[in-house]
Amino acid sequence: MRIDLHTHSRASDGTDTPSGLVRAAARAGLDVVAITDHDTADGWAEASGAAQDVGITLVPGMEISTGHRGRSVHLLAYLPDPTCPPLAAELTRVLTGRESRVPDMLSRLRGLGIEITADDVRVAAHGAAATGRPHIADALVTLGVVADRTEAFDRYLGAGRVAFVNRYAAPLETTIRAVTEAGGVSVIAHPWGRGGLGRPDEATLAHLHDVGLAGIEVDHQDHDAATRERLRAMARDIGLVATGSSDYHGSGKVDHDLGCNTTDPGEFERLIALAAEASARSAWTTPAVTHGRATSGRATSGRATGTAAEGSSAPGAPR
Repeated sequence: MRIDLHTHSRASDGTDTPSGLVRAAARAGLDVVAITDHDTADGWAEASGAAQDVGITLVPGMEISTGHRGRSVHLLAYLPDPTCPPLAAELTRVLTGRESRVPDMLSRLRGLGIEITADDVRVAAHGAAATGRPHIADALVTLGVVADRTEAFDRYLGAGRVAFVNRYAAPLETTIRAVTEAGGVSVIAHPWGRGGLGRPDEATLAHLHDVGLAGIEVDHQDHDAATRERLRAMARDIGLVATGSSDYHGSGKVDHDLGCNTTDPGEFERLIALAAEASARSAWTTPAVTHGRATSGRATSGRATGTAAEGSSAPGAPR
């Protein structure tokens, strides 16, 4: 079984539609894919419908922008109810922060003689939940200022570059607790890679596990072989789930093809079992894993396995 638990669609900063992402995952030979757009669940419904059509298992998730000890931390949240008030409040603050810094960044770019407008960015965003740096980067590509997103971040938009403007990040520990209260489970994305916690040691991860952290993303393109070996050992010693993922963004990010890293099926089952436990404790109606027709006998889990079409509850109401 091939399982990829970290992908992005146009609902945030990917270049595929949610349904296009799911179809691409099926073509890539994946059995299970998680949609984890930044700070939003907007792509879940469309992706779920496509998963049923093409016969793939879909795990609803998101990648939340958090901060800890002055560093940016990307927190993957699987199967929470995004309308649970503590989680919804943090997501709103993060998305507002994304939007509010765009005018300042565009002003800085114009100060460099680059003629870029808010309309250019809106077109590049394709209706995403919030516009942000990747969409500014895409607009710069369209305008011929840079060749790709990487060049845009390296020259203008990355931290410390001339057009960078900081924004709100949700507190990491608060967000882990909010995800748990919403009936979901959390995994730190690429913890020793870019945007990570600054190579957190075992004590830090053990503390976060006590707060409610379920796992860490071990197999990721930002981690070399030695890093993966060390993180896997730490996860095993602490009791964290070790996941693997592509961090796919379509054409928005090179060298992150669907399925380039995958999650061990046993680790996936552990993660889903933990999500089922969190859901049972939660007062909120959590989303279900969607099992496509062709995968219903191959991808099992300890969580609710119905799809929306089969009568499972939609998120959005306390139990």
